[in-house]
Amino acid sequence: MADATPNIQSHITAQQVKDKKLDYTYAIGRRRASVARVRLYEHVKDGLMWNEVAITKGDVLVNEKPITEFFTDEIMRHMYAEPFRVTNTINKYTVTVKVTGGGKMGQLKAVVLGISNALALVDEEKHRGVLKTKGFLTRDPRVRERRKVGTGGKARRKKQSPKR
Repeated sequence: MADATPNIQSHITAQQVKDKKLDYTYAIGRRRASVARVRLYEHVKDGLMWNEVAITKGDVLVNEKPITEFFTDEIMRHMYAEPFRVTNTINKYTVTVKVTGGGKMGQLKAVVLGISNALALVDEEKHRGVLKTKGFLTRDPRVRERRKVGTGGKARRKKQSPKR
């Protein structure tokens, strides 16, 4: 009997969370093995924290670090800023991202897709068309091909047949 009470209590809190209006737009971006979960804040409340990191207007945080620390290369900086530049929303929104899996380029492209999806959700008439024509809303479906049995360790390689 004592175990039934926490289940009811957790159900009530889950329902309250569903009813509560969120102050951010949520989107997901994927590329190869990488998954980026993006939260785009239009209005930042004073004292908003994300795992002990203070968030201010115009910040982009990836895995609790500023995006310039997470993606350090100049080409990478240009790639993640491109959706904001195309939609003229640089420093207008605050973005927090949790990205897992894959390598750095796969994670970067997942973040770009997630940011683009979030921008398209915020203002569909204004941003979606521009992002679509630039190709930011298209998920790249290419993934690593699995290794098959009898291929000698590679995906498409055939085993060498003995000479007769």
